[in-house]
Amino acid sequence: MMTDPIADMLTRIRNGVQAGHTTVSMPSSKLKEAVAGILAAEGYIDGFDVEPKGPAREMTVQLKYGPRREKIISGLRRVSKPGRRVYRKAGELPRSHGGLGVVVISTSQGLLPDREARRRQLGGEIVCEVW
Repeated sequence: MMTDPIADMLTRIRNGVQAGHTTVSMPSSKLKEAVAGILAAEGYIDGFDVEPKGPAREMTVQLKYGPRREKIISGLRRVSKPGRRVYRKAGELPRSHGGLGVVVISTSQGLLPDREARRRQLGGEIVCEVW
């Protein structure tokens, strides 16, 4: 049993980027798929695939690198953890590295990047930060 599956996902991506892998695999869930969708839309990963594997599903994330194999993802950080949840109002949403990164927010309308949550005037739980 895993206590924090989102932290596990971010750690697998971080380790894959550090090792120079092209893909990383992990167990899938709707929340992980939503986070991967935001990372793909913001240009941090090339995409992801979800495949059935027995009774569960497995997600494969295609990591993205620059033209000379430089890392696109410099860092990932889990903000809200099972032991300490972090919530912010719409006017108090943080910016990651002066707006160069993305903060993933869990709102009443689903997971959104910080820019979209700010535009819609929605607050919520700060899931993670990627830069």
